[in-house]
Parts: sequence; structure tokens; C-alpha cells
Amino acid sequence: MIKEKYEITGMTCSSCSSHVEKAVKKIEGVKNVNVNLLSNNMIVEYDNSILDSDKVINAVENAGYGAILSDNKNERKHVSEDTNYDTLNIKKRLVISICFLLPLMYLSMHHMIYELFNIPVPHVIENLFHGTSNVITFIFTQFLLLLPIIYVNRNYFIIGYKRLIKRTPNMDSLIALGSSASTIYGVIVLYLVGYGLAINDFKLVERYSNDIYFESAGTILTLITLGKYLEAKSKRKTKDAITKLINLAPKKATVVRDKNEVEILSEEVVVGDIVVIKPGNNIPVDGIVIEGESAVDESSITGESIPVEKSINSHVISGTINKNGYLKIKATKVGKDTTLSQIVSLVEEASNSKAPISKLADKVSGIFVPVVIAISIITFAIWLIIGQSIEFALSSAIAVLVISCPCALGLATPVAIMVGTGVGAKNGIIFKSAESLELLHKIDTIILDKTGTITCGKPKVTDIVCSIDEDILLKITGALESNSEHPISLAILDMVKEKNILVEKISNFTTVSGRGVKGIIDENEYFCGNIAFINENNININDKLHDSANTFQNERKTVVYVANKENIIGIIAVADTLKEESYNLVNSLKNRNIDIYMVTGDNKTVAQNIGKKVGIKNIVSEVLPNEKQEVVLKLQNQGKKVAFVGDGINDSPSLVVSDVGIAIGTGTDIAIDCADVVLMKNNLQDVITAIDLSRAVINNIKLNLFWAFFYNIIGIPIAAGVFYLQYGLKLNPMLGALAMSFSSVCVVTNALRLNNFKVQKNSKLENNIKEENNLKEKIVYIDGMQCNHCKMSVEKALNSIEEVENVNVSLEDKKAIISLNGDVSNEKIKQVIDEAGFEVKNIE
Repeated sequence: MIKEKYEITGMTCSSCSSHVEKAVKKIEGVKNVNVNLLSNNMIVEYDNSILDSDKVINAVENAGYGAILSDNKNERKHVSEDTNYDTLNIKKRLVISICFLLPLMYLSMHHMIYELFNIPVPHVIENLFHGTSNVITFIFTQFLLLLPIIYVNRNYFIIGYKRLIKRTPNMDSLIALGSSASTIYGVIVLYLVGYGLAINDFKLVERYSNDIYFESAGTILTLITLGKYLEAKSKRKTKDAITKLINLAPKKATVVRDKNEVEILSEEVVVGDIVVIKPGNNIPVDGIVIEGESAVDESSITGESIPVEKSINSHVISGTINKNGYLKIKATKVGKDTTLSQIVSLVEEASNSKAPISKLADKVSGIFVPVVIAISIITFAIWLIIGQSIEFALSSAIAVLVISCPCALGLATPVAIMVGTGVGAKNGIIFKSAESLELLHKIDTIILDKTGTITCGKPKVTDIVCSIDEDILLKITGALESNSEHPISLAILDMVKEKNILVEKISNFTTVSGRGVKGIIDENEYFCGNIAFINENNININDKLHDSANTFQNERKTVVYVANKENIIGIIAVADTLKEESYNLVNSLKNRNIDIYMVTGDNKTVAQNIGKKVGIKNIVSEVLPNEKQEVVLKLQNQGKKVAFVGDGINDSPSLVVSDVGIAIGTGTDIAIDCADVVLMKNNLQDVITAIDLSRAVINNIKLNLFWAFFYNIIGIPIAAGVFYLQYGLKLNPMLGALAMSFSSVCVVTNALRLNNFKVQKNSKLENNIKEENNLKEKIVYIDGMQCNHCKMSVEKALNSIEEVENVNVSLEDKKAIISLNGDVSNEKIKQVIDEAGFEVKNIE
């Protein structure tokens, strides 16, 4: 099976896209076809052992349209230019049409204008066009003014009648039939009036000379073109997100060739090239820094506003901006393999795919135009049968043709999907398909992986207990661990770096595998390792420190002992810590009535402890990867719509079987490949953003479909004259054309409102945590918190209060938000924080 993209020409409405889709689906070997009216392309998945692209193209051409195999690179290069050309071409047609329509309307209706305002008709007009003797001049001049309008808008007739001949009528067919009927009737009137003058039948001349319909034909064509112009301008805005993504990649790159810096086209860079990135330049490829240091703005890809520091061996991403330093990078991914190109491909594919909600509109669109033509013919016949004039019957039939709008139906879903996926990409959320964008709003259950999803996925220092000054302990420990690459050592060194502590010089450094390290600092020997290492060196264990160590171990934390030759001088507890946004995610999901589960291969004690901290009650622990998958299937069998959020290889089976798989962008490539939605930022709050965006897009689509159906259901009967006999309500064809034009514009404009989608921020944590059930909430303002260690100490102190259900500490705002399941006095809260070494400034 292969998947190919084709550019389709000749499509003007949803009936066209429906005909193309049906034609290709009939071919043996085609598995899936997706035709997008908005971007005029088609994605076909087929068995290449029994079918090739030529047969696909022939099927499209036999249906009356054109098709060429898409060159993605070329297409992306010219996407904005092509769109601009189309808009300018329509604008040119519109200007010419208006220039000839205004005198045509004036000539045909000037007598009404002067009568309305009681102004005498100018002598020139009176002498040239008034009176029986000038009637031929009057009619023929209108015909001449109409001809340029027909000529510049000839595509409506060419495409419309071609579709009729192929028995696949579309919107152009309706326009062509309506304006042709008006024009042909006007020409017939011209001959009838000439005949009446020849035989002196002035009643015949008077009857027909005031109902010519040339102005109706010109107005219909001009108003339809006006609608097309406004629609084209609106469509351009729907593609802005993709265009901006494409434009992130610089056109040229500077590479080192034969020890010289040479500027070449970005697509000519090959893997292994050394690329020079100067300050302010966009990075053209993915690569690894081999020289220099700088801060790189990755907001265009990840949405993170803070530049990321890069040094030797750091990875850089295409489309990001080098802020201030000079970098040399070795290209690892180029062309279509770069991160930026893959993101663009995912966004384009999602934009071009169809959501399940669009199926009804597709079915209606497939039969819409033939049904409208049939209604128009029936309308004409019925009015003649019941005794109305041919002018009245023709006017009603034309009104039916021009008010009907298959475009609004066809655009209702794709414009919203395109804008929605663009908004998601702008915020670092990549939807791989329209189906995942739709399904996400139906999710009622979310399963969260623990390690790397709810937690940071790497160890951090959580507690320090010592019998000497803490900074001195960290100086000693930092020196002992400075030569180690063990994750526990790196966690301790991160704490040392965070507190800006300069480590001591060490000599006689020794590593004991599986035990720890030792060395001499300031002529004193120190030890750092596990309890077995301490015992082997006959070091005394302080009872208080030993008790603390037992407490930490019961919490499943790793304990590192630091000692001199005689005694333990401190212990450091290390564990995988919670992401700050985990609290916000859980509370936000509860506020949206979504059930939350946590699954992990970790032991029950650790899982329960994590679950209690973030407020998750449904916990499944000690499971293997295949057992995680079974949890998803079990919930689905209960009728639940399940989303799974994970980041590791072991999450891949669960991501595949869930209704919507959501991968953290910093996770493994396998997890990202298996997911339906990718969060480019390592921020769980984007799960909520994705759900809210899905709901906004689906609500927008439903509103679009409602108005599209409502417009046609109401408009067509009025145009046919259903309410004329009882209420005298009749629709002029010119008003019908105006209404038809603006119906499509309204649908596109409504979809563009999605660009105003607001991402829920979590800078003020209290805005994200609402009272639920009978929980009470208090905000505690705390002085003295300087670092993450301080934050963790406050967290631990508040969690020691039995009534505390959840704690959320903001280091930035110097506050803690606590959810309580009972009454707790402010004095008790103040006491536990004072005992932790901090000062309470205020409690709300």
C-alpha cells in the first residue's frame, strides 16, 4: 500500500469533491480516498501491485476534472503565491464585472430611480433609450453591456456545462443555467420586440420591453464573483498557520566546504554537512552543535517563549532562531526528514483529512445539484400550469438555481478543521488527523502514564537531612559526585548547581562499584553511597538520621548517605518528582467531568503516594506494557471513550488501541509515531488545551452545518415561490445570487473565529483549581522560598496535615494553594510551615 497526494483542477463546490471521490473509490485496489475542496487536493491510499497513479489520474479525468501528482516540495514553495494569484485573478474579474454592471443596472432601472425621487430623466437618456422607437437600442445596449461580464466570467459556463455533459453537475452548473436562462430569454425578447415593431403590434412590444433579464444575468455573475472573491480572501487566512510554518525554514544555508563558508540552497544541504548559524539566523536543518554556545528561540516549534541554552553536543531543530551566539552544527536530518518538515506534513495531512462529522454533508452534496435542477424545472412547470406568466415562472426557476449553495455545505467542515489544526500547531499541539481532532471532544476517560508523564522522568533531590550546615554538606557531596555520570549523582549535582555552590577540590578519588565513592577533601576522608557502603567502612549511624532514612525509603525514595571516617553527617533523598502542571491537569480534567486513571509499572506504594499528591484515585500499578493495553481495552468494553497519555516505548501499545493516543513531544520516537496527537512541549496542560480546542472546532463545525442546511432548507422554498400565493413572498434572482454568495463567506468567516481560541494559562494556579464536591481551598502566602528544595519542603510540610487533600506550591508567586477535606485552623497551617523553616505572610 502507498499513499499519494494529487492536485485536482476544476473543483468549485462540494458536489465536485463528492464526484471525484466516488470516481476514484470505484477503482479496484483503492483503499481510501480523501478529497479536500478547500485545498483542491486528494490523498489516495492504494495497492500499488494492482494500480498506479496514471489510472487514478484517468479516473479523475473521466469524471470531468483534472489531476496531477503533487510535488510537495514545489507545492509548499508556491502555496502562498498560488493563493495570491487566484485572489488577484478573481479580483480582476470582479472589477471588470462591476464596471459594466453599473451602467447596465442604471440603464435597465433608471426610470425607477427617477420616478422614486421625482427627478426628470436627462435629455440624453430620454432621446436615446425612451419611447417605442428606441426600444431596440434600449435592449441591445443592455445586451452589449452584459457580454463583457459573461466573457470575464466564462469559466462558470465552461465548467458548468462540461459537468452537465459528464452528468456530474456542480455549483457552476447552477450558475451557468441560471444566467444562461436569463440571457437567452433576453435575446428572445429582443427578437420578439423587433417582430412586434415590424407588424406594429405595440402591445407585444410593451409587454416584453420591461422584462428583459439581462441585468439579472449580469448581477448574478457579478455577485457570485464577489462571493468568490471574499471567500478566496477568507480561505487565505485559513492557510496562514501552514504558510507561517513553511516560511520558518530559511531558503539558504551557509555550509563549510573545503574549509570555506559557502551559501547554498537549504534543500542542497546533506547529512553530515557542517552548517554555520550566525546570530539572528533561522536554523535550516536538524543537527548537533559541534562549536559555540548560544540561546535558541524554539517557540515556533514548541511554543516555549524562553530561549533554550545550546552548547557542544546539544540538539537543534530546523525552523528555530539562533538568538545571540555563533554556532556550528553537524546536520543530522535534512529536507523532508527535519522536524519542521515532519510537523508541516502532519498539519497538512490533518487539514486535508475528513472528520466523521462531515459524512452527512458529503452524502447531501453528492445529490444536491441534480435535486436543485429538478426542483427548478418543476417550479417552472408548476407556475406555468397554474396560469402564471412565463416571466414569473422563469424568474422563480432561476431564483431556485442561484440561491442553492452546495459550497456552504462543502466548506462547513474542512475550513474549521484547517483553522483548528493550524491553531493547534501554533500552540505546539499536532493533530495527525481530523478524526483525532473530532474524537478528543468525546473523551470521558483519560489514562495517564506515571514516569515521564505525571512525573519528570528523572531523579531529583527531594529531601536533605544533616548534622552540619546544608551548604557545606552539598559542597562535600558535590565534590564526591562530580566525577560520576550516575543519574543519582547527576540529580545531586543539579541541586549543587541550582544553589550556586562551588564544590571542593578532591584527591584520592575512588569508586566502589554498586556501593559509592570516597575521596579526600581538605585532608579529611569522606564517603558517599548506600547503607552497605557505610557499614563496610564501619561508620557510626546517627539514630535520628537513620530514622529519617527509613522514612524516605518507605516512601520509595533512594537514600544517599554522606559521612566522614567516624559518623554520618547527612542523608540526601532522591526520587522522580511530580511535574508542577500535573496538579493543574488533574483538577482541570475533574472540572470537565473526565475520569482519570494512572497506570504504572512501579510498585503500589509509590503509585499510591503519587496518586494521593495529584488527586488521582483510580490507580493501576505493577503492570507490564501489555497489561497497560488491557486496562485501556477493559475501559473501552465498558463503553468509555478513552485517551491515553504517555511518552515511552512501553506506552506504544496503549497509545495505538486507545480512542485517542496522546504523546508527549519529548518522549520516544516510537511513542510519537503511535500517537494520534503530539504535544510538542513537555507540558501536560496542553492535554487540556487539546481537549478544549477539539470542543471549539466541533462546535464551530456544528454551527456551520446548521446554518448551511438551514439556509438551503429555507432559501429554496422561498425562491420557488412556495409562500407566494398565501403571503405574496417571492425572491428576485438577484437577491438569491447575493444570498448564495454570502452563505459561503459566512461559513468561512465563522471558522476563522477559531483563530481567537484562547489557551488556558496556568501562571495563576488558583484559577485552574476550582472547588469540587465539598473540598475547601486556602491560599497561603509564604516568605523564604528560594529554590525547588524550599518548594518541596513546604509541600511536604503541608501534606503532613491529615485534612489536606491536595497541595500546589508556586515558587514564582511565593504561595501555596491547598485543598482541604475538613476544617483546619490557620494557626495549624502556620505552625507546620514555621517548623519547616519558612514564614507565613498571609492566609486567605
